[in-house]
Amino acid sequence: MTLGQKITKIRKEKKLSQIEVAKFVGVSRDAISKYERDDIIPSVVNAKKIAKMLAVSLDYLVSEDDNLEVVDVDMLNRMKEVQRLNTDDKNTIVKIIDAFIRDTKTKKAYA
Repeated sequence: MTLGQKITKIRKEKKLSQIEVAKFVGVSRDAISKYERDDIIPSVVNAKKIAKMLAVSLDYLVSEDDNLEVVDVDMLNRMKEVQRLNTDDKNTIVKIIDAFIRDTKTKKAYA
């Protein structure tokens, strides 16, 4: 998937207009349209702003690897906070997350 296709896909998933993205980035709606059509490539600064607006990592947005998953920036920030905790607190959080994932998978298996 191209950069433009990713921008379009995520923007639509988040129900954002080209105008909203353009205002956040500080460019015209026409520029966003050209990015989405792959007519032009945004500058690094603008690509970073687009990634921030769409709440994805810049790596995901510019990667040519279609198997790369969308990185939820909010979740990534939470994980950074967890990393700053002491070892006992980190272990507790990991156990809670593991238990929740296990329970969710079990529910799906029997649904």
